[in-house]
Amino acid sequence: MATTLPTIMQAVCVDSPGRDSQLRWQDCALPKLKPGEVLLKVAAFGINRADLMQRQGLYPPPLGDSTILGLEAAGIVVAVADDNLSPLLGQALFGLVNGGGYADYVAIPAAQAMAVPEGWSLQQAAATAETFLTAYQLLFLLGEATEGQRVLIHAGASGVGTSAIQLAKARQLQIAVTVGTADKAAFCRQLGADIAINYREQDFSEVLAAAWPEGVALVLDPVAGSYLNSEASVLAVDGKIIIYAMMGGRKIPEFDLSLLFKKRGQLLCSTLRNRDAAYKAELTRRFHADFAADLAAKTIEPVIAAVFSREEVEQAHQLLASNQTIGKLLVTLE
Repeated sequence: MATTLPTIMQAVCVDSPGRDSQLRWQDCALPKLKPGEVLLKVAAFGINRADLMQRQGLYPPPLGDSTILGLEAAGIVVAVADDNLSPLLGQALFGLVNGGGYADYVAIPAAQAMAVPEGWSLQQAAATAETFLTAYQLLFLLGEATEGQRVLIHAGASGVGTSAIQLAKARQLQIAVTVGTADKAAFCRQLGADIAINYREQDFSEVLAAAWPEGVALVLDPVAGSYLNSEASVLAVDGKIIIYAMMGGRKIPEFDLSLLFKKRGQLLCSTLRNRDAAYKAELTRRFHADFAADLAAKTIEPVIAAVFSREEVEQAHQLLASNQTIGKLLVTLE
């Protein structure tokens, strides 16, 4: 490790995890690099719902990962674990980190890092990895979506939702989204959604049954709970419902399993954080191979709702929890 690096950095720590937890910056040791890792001097990091859950004690990090909040970051490589990684020194990289993103420095496996596209800011890069890789995984690795298929994306104005719309549009899928306001519906249509349903005013299953009577090939669902019955009713034969969060609750009221049987439907549950290193590396490689040209051309890019200073991490969390945002929130340390 370079001798010019400090031994102490600042990171965001959680006081008393739970509903009344507080966030504060405090001194801690620099991460110790493991083989295959590089050290980023963090320029910016993304805010994700997993961070809100972790600070409440509901989503602990996998064993061996950093207990500091933060699943993605962008910055400049200032140290490497292995000599063969030396060419990365001084490079601007971004990607998934195994915790620890809310800090001045973070370790990232080189296989999970991507070069910041030319013409992109480090802030844009910091808002990209978690939501685009999640959306890519749901649509193409698990969902196996192909051109022309119909996909229903719940929480269409969220970070994952806005990323999924762009990826789906780039691969010529037909897209329906659900959102909670007229402004969000209009934004999603502008981004590429064919159908945008305000769930506060319309029943999405009724709208889709009329618009797409053949059904939906793929549903991306961060809500779960009572949504499952309606999703099963609009699913196409051999369709898939992928649950990647449980914002609507972990219990399914009176779920009629026969709906899935009749359509040979699949119900999958997926998370990204607890996947192993090989999976995350392959996911990163495949996403970059499939969409690097789109990133470079800026035909897909993160939708950034707001950028906060390092002193405003708590405000960023509060805004994300309010469900009033369109796209991503991030914190800049520059």
